[in-house]
Amino acid sequence: MAERGAQVVSRVAALLRTLSASAGAPVPTARAAALTGLTRPTAHRLLSGLAAEGLVDRDPDHGWLLGPEAYILGAVAAERYDITALAAEAVREVARLTGESAFLSARRGDETVCLLREEGSFPLRSHVLYEGIRFPLGVASAGLAILAMSPAVEREAYLARTDLTDTWGASHGIVPLRERLEVARRTGYVVNPGLIVEGSWGMAAAIFDASGRPSWALSATGVEARFAPPRQAEIGRVLLEQAHAVGRLIADRGAARRTR
Repeated sequence: MAERGAQVVSRVAALLRTLSASAGAPVPTARAAALTGLTRPTAHRLLSGLAAEGLVDRDPDHGWLLGPEAYILGAVAAERYDITALAAEAVREVARLTGESAFLSARRGDETVCLLREEGSFPLRSHVLYEGIRFPLGVASAGLAILAMSPAVEREAYLARTDLTDTWGASHGIVPLRERLEVARRTGYVVNPGLIVEGSWGMAAAIFDASGRPSWALSATGVEARFAPPRQAEIGRVLLEQAHAVGRLIADRGAARRTR
C-alpha cells in the first residue's frame, strides 16, 4: 500500500512538473499523458483530482494549467528557495557585458528549470531556453555546471543511475559527459558546444547556496560564431564574477535570517 501511495505521488509530481514546463500554455490531457508516461485515463483522473484541490485549472478548449493553490504553495516556498530577486541584476549584467541571452536556472531534483531570461544586444539569438523549460542534469549548460560542481559522491551516483543517450544522443554518453565535467571543474565554467540544437552554444557557471551546494546557475547562450575559444574565456569570467556576486547575496541573506 505504501508503495502504491508513493507511485501516485510520483505521478502527480510528474504531471505538475509537466504543466510547470509549459510556459503558461494549456497542456491537453493526451500530451500530459505522453510526457509523463501515463495512460490517458490515468492522467485525466489525476488531473481532475488536482483540479478539485485547486492545484490545476482546466481550460475546456485547450487543456490544463497550474491552479491558484499551486501559486499559493509556490509563494510560500519562495521565501526559502527563490533567488530571482537576488539574481536579477546579475542576469542583466551577463546579458549587458556579453551581448548574449542570459539566464538563471535552478536545480530541482535531477533536472534544472529556467527561471529568468534577459536578452542581450546581439541581434542573432538562441531560442533553446525559456522560462519554465526543464533539462536533465548534464544536458544544458546550467545542468552541466551544477553537476560538475556537485560533491563527487553525489555526481557519481547521478551518473550511475542516468542514461542520457536514449533521448540526447551519443554526445551525452558517459565518456564525453565526464570529459565536459572534468574541464568545467578545472575552469570553473561549462562550455556546451551546440549539443542540444546544432549551432546554438551555451556557457554557464554554478551559484552556490549558503551551505556551499551548487543549486543554481547563470548561463549565456548564442550562435556558434560568438563562442570562439578566445571569447569563451571572456564570457566565462563574466559568468563566474556574476555567479560569485549572487552567491555573496545568498550568504548575506542566510546570515540575516539566522540573526532574526
